[in-house]
Amino acid sequence: MLRTSLVLPCYLAISVFAYAQTPASNPLAPYISEDAPVIALEHVELIDGTGGPATSDKTIVIDHGKIAAVGPSASMAVPAGAKVLELQGHTVYPGLVGMHEHLFYSEPTSSTLHGLVAGELVDTAPRLYLAAGVTTARTTGSIAPYTDLNIKKDIDAGKVPGPELDVTGPYLEGNPPLIPQMHILTGPEEARKMVDFWVGEGATSWKAYMHISPVELKAAIAEVHARGEKITGHLCSVGFTAAADMGIDDLEHGIAVDTEFTPGRKEGECPDNAAAYMAEHVEMDSTPVMTMIHELVQRHVAVTSTLAVLESLDPGHPPMEFMLRERDSMPPTVWSGVLTTRSMIQERAAKSYWQVLFKKEMQFEREFVAAGGLLMTGCDPTAYGAVLPGFGDERNLELLVEAGFTSEQAIAIATRNGAEYLGRADRIGTIAAGKQADLVVVNGDVAKDITAVERVETVFKNGLGFDSHKLMESVRGMVGLR
Repeated sequence: MLRTSLVLPCYLAISVFAYAQTPASNPLAPYISEDAPVIALEHVELIDGTGGPATSDKTIVIDHGKIAAVGPSASMAVPAGAKVLELQGHTVYPGLVGMHEHLFYSEPTSSTLHGLVAGELVDTAPRLYLAAGVTTARTTGSIAPYTDLNIKKDIDAGKVPGPELDVTGPYLEGNPPLIPQMHILTGPEEARKMVDFWVGEGATSWKAYMHISPVELKAAIAEVHARGEKITGHLCSVGFTAAADMGIDDLEHGIAVDTEFTPGRKEGECPDNAAAYMAEHVEMDSTPVMTMIHELVQRHVAVTSTLAVLESLDPGHPPMEFMLRERDSMPPTVWSGVLTTRSMIQERAAKSYWQVLFKKEMQFEREFVAAGGLLMTGCDPTAYGAVLPGFGDERNLELLVEAGFTSEQAIAIATRNGAEYLGRADRIGTIAAGKQADLVVVNGDVAKDITAVERVETVFKNGLGFDSHKLMESVRGMVGLR
């Protein structure tokens, strides 16, 4: 027994060393369909990410990773030697800037086990995000921060495919933690120390979580800002208005999780009935809600829409057609668990408040934007696993249109707005000459039919064209495992 225990680690070490020494070609090559230095995308429908109307029959010239020119195909001079892609019937929009993404996934649940445990998606999440057109992603909460940071390093080095990552540090959570993998803060000084340590390790953004105390949140915000970074929050123990007064930069999920309107709520406590009360008693055009919205806008607090994951709590949703698109990405056991939970939610439909609350969330987001607020979007692939990386980002666009935005506005929310929040609007988020060539090519007219975003063919990141289908095929049946 002793001999076996010694031999196995040695064997593994030798295997890893041998693998590391094996000469390798470009590891991204199997997923790249377009890598010419100069490429012209001709005769496309263009949604430029500004929120303005789509324009027809445009040509986009990519030159060594940058957008060199954008103009009418009839008059655009294509550089000699450029590779020309004829793309009639296709729409091009900017690479998505996902502002609530994760590199982990909710493991299957059981009544005898922890309610929620997260498994790291080292391989599948980055590829599925990129396959769907997400070229930049904020992880918005980390369960395994060193893993996320190492994945970012590998993506940046061109070793693995994936979006450009803004890695959020570990959750800043109080007691009790929703997930046992989360650290429990013990006071404001520890919140400051935690931020200080993980900034040094490479974290570039922060997320406060549901049970953080007001004094811990205030200390965390101050320390994050002192380090030149930003902090968002999925809050419960602290209401939106109070968090805005403290200086928080962003709020996740929208009013569906705000607790400040709950009667009898105690400062620093997370009430159990907040969502139900919101659904039954709080109107989105009421004076208290509009006052809160204007407070957020005045203090430049962004809101991240996560309609795809909220929809999954609404009985009968998401549509089965959407879920069937995801099925092949999961092993049978994971898929079975998702269907079981979905059925349980449907069985309790008569007692569910989520259908009402989901519609109110959509209305809140419209009111927030109308008041001048910065609305962003991300898919948050958590809950019971019905929303996967990438797939959920596409679904978000469809749900934003269902909420009342135009296709062009939905694209702007998912591209330009995130770029502005991250301070990168000078290079990503919209399509214009001089910007980074992060582009999504889909088969169909997105302006007329938002579901065309499900038909991604090529995703350009820094001018390299990735084959969406090949990325998805490379992780078939692996979500929930890797």
